[in-house]
Amino acid sequence: MKKRKFMLSKGGKDFIASIIAIAAGLLIGLIILLFSNSKQAFPAFGMILKGGFTDGLVGIAQVFYLSTPIILTGLSVGFAFKTGLFNIGSSGQFTCGAFAAVYIGVKWTFLPGEIHWVVALIGALIAGALWGMVPGILKAVANVNEVITSIMMNYIGMYLVNILIVKFVYDPIKSQSVPVAKTAIIPKAGLDKLFQSNNINISIFIAVLAVIIVYIVLNKTTFGFELKACGLSPDASRYAGINAKRNIILSMTIAGALSGLGGGLLYLAGSGKYMQVLDVLAPQGFNGISVALLGMSNPIGILFAGLFIGHITVGGNNIQLYDFVPEIVDIIIATIIYFGAFALLIKSIIGKIRRKPSETAAVKEEK
Repeated sequence: MKKRKFMLSKGGKDFIASIIAIAAGLLIGLIILLFSNSKQAFPAFGMILKGGFTDGLVGIAQVFYLSTPIILTGLSVGFAFKTGLFNIGSSGQFTCGAFAAVYIGVKWTFLPGEIHWVVALIGALIAGALWGMVPGILKAVANVNEVITSIMMNYIGMYLVNILIVKFVYDPIKSQSVPVAKTAIIPKAGLDKLFQSNNINISIFIAVLAVIIVYIVLNKTTFGFELKACGLSPDASRYAGINAKRNIILSMTIAGALSGLGGGLLYLAGSGKYMQVLDVLAPQGFNGISVALLGMSNPIGILFAGLFIGHITVGGNNIQLYDFVPEIVDIIIATIIYFGAFALLIKSIIGKIRRKPSETAAVKEEK
């Protein structure tokens, strides 16, 4: 009985839809492997499934490293979606946040070592928030579609940051940003020794904390209720006395702050990651969309979706041992996105299959 109730609940349907999307993506990936090299297909597929577990603690550390920024960008996209908005500008917000963190990490060496990295992350939050605020203001004031404006802000942010990198933090010899000060690197708290990897630090805990905060805000506060109410029905919420325009701006600002924080966490990790002058949008922003879709925009679901994407990405990098290109994982993730987009249809089908015969009869009688 409890199992049936779970299957019929919204959370249960979301979970089943995500599992179906993942299974479909993995199946497509296996088919591609079989067509490419049938002899090595199953060992390579097994490597993808093992993911970070293949390399023990080092692999798990790499999963955390790759998952942290996309959990934050996934939260950004998911938070906006919960409030009825589509934040496609996560990539630009991520890039602006990353630059702010790197700039403070390089230039603000006058700060005490204990708070330097904290201030750099706050700077990343603010930069991302400001970049997310612009589409929010345009949506609230002029009813300009946030999808269009956020895509435009992606490219504006990319080119602006390229200019700022060259002007303030550029190393012309290596064609990348100069290293941040050691005091700006996020503390590892002994995790590097435990996992035997320099890529891990307390960033994963910051990401988990962000997930918890967003979950509480959306589901346990009046503010979160108002944001979701505006997303579900702006006219009804306005009739109830809720300031819809203010909430639209706040929603996009918070979403931008989350993406900006993700950028700061990545480039202050002390893992040898530097900003480069490239005409390429940050992939972490678009991966965040897949994480949000897979997690059904639920903060807890986004956390596990981000870890899963990081897990199979590590596995995808390892399939080069079997003469396969790691881009196969990108195909798997893309397939998961497509099936995730059909989540509503999948949930509807599940609801019909699981509906009691008596309930179906009752509906017919009412008609």
